Amino acid sequence: MTDRIEVSRTIPATAADIFAVLCDPHGHVAIDATGMLQDADGQAVRAVGDTFVVHMDREALNDFPLGRYDVTVQISAYEQDELIAWTILGRIKPQIGHVYGYRLQPAQQGTLVTSFYDWSDIDQHWRDADIFPVVSEGALRATLGILDRTVRRGYPRG
Repeated sequence: MTDRIEVSRTIPATAADIFAVLCDPHGHVAIDATGMLQDADGQAVRAVGDTFVVHMDREALNDFPLGRYDVTVQISAYEQDELIAWTILGRIKPQIGHVYGYRLQPAQQGTLVTSFYDWSDIDQHWRDADIFPVVSEGALRATLGILDRTVRRGYPRG
């Protein structure tokens, strides 16, 4: 059993265009395949430590009756047009410690985008709860498909 999921897809777009979506809080909402991300507040991120707020609705997963709640996305890795990763800060204690992110690499037909979800360093309290992975490999793969479509449609449109 692994504590990490990775899925990849080649998207026929530049890394800069893809990265722009991934740095925009509303981009995260636009490409989410789980249905949990409802809206976001904040500016586009530009560095490790930057944050934005995402308004969530856990009913989409139908696993825990959390209703609507907010989380803070905190950037933990940032390399322009190559890597972005973040952890989720919420009201629950201890903080969970799972990480989501994307690696972008040049490819013959555009950009190879790898989405990853890592819960290897989660707090022991959450490991003992045996709730991971919360997001499935299928949801990560579907999000890459939505990212492809979103970038091809020229996100963001003014």
